[in-house]
Amino acid sequence: MSDKPAPFTAEEFQDQTNVSRETLDHLRRYAALLEKWQKAINLVGKSTLPDLWRRHMLDSWQLLSGVSLSKGSWLDLGSGAGFPALVVAIATEFEVHAVESDQRKCLFMQNVSRETLAGLTVHRARIEEIPPFSVDVISARALAPLEKLLDYAAPFAHAKTEFLFLKGQDVDDELTNASKCWNMQVEKYRSLTSDDGCIVKLTKVSRHS
Repeated sequence: MSDKPAPFTAEEFQDQTNVSRETLDHLRRYAALLEKWQKAINLVGKSTLPDLWRRHMLDSWQLLSGVSLSKGSWLDLGSGAGFPALVVAIATEFEVHAVESDQRKCLFMQNVSRETLAGLTVHRARIEEIPPFSVDVISARALAPLEKLLDYAAPFAHAKTEFLFLKGQDVDDELTNASKCWNMQVEKYRSLTSDDGCIVKLTKVSRHS
């Protein structure tokens, strides 16, 4: 017998997150488009598709538990297939910007945004190529070590920007390395989707003088 948990369903996602029926319908549309486009473009790891609602939808949505704001501007770095950028844009009032260098993934996100009325702004570029603009929240999922993420994010941050990063078992080592160059207030939240994962929330971030 397999010890793998049964796939997490859209209904279980709604039970756990309490999103509205309209939001769930938009997320269902997103999931359907992902499965359709995945046949031609490698948007997410093939092995994660059967458990899409846990591995991607819930994994993205859980970032919202760490945010003190309910609206404002949100920048997601290295958005890939739109996680968490599209989930945040669909489920909240945030004005969300997604940064992704892969043209096909950008086209996918733009298509989903149109069909779900998400209002996502997609920037097709490398992060360091984008003229900086100030945002209230900055997120990233499986993009780079923490020290590098802060280098990427710093030009877009203001004094009260909240940084939310999904991290794995090496998080403490990454925090130690980042603290050599950065001042920051750190909070960690246990992941809802991974036994060895967590959400790292950073505030009051500044580079050592």
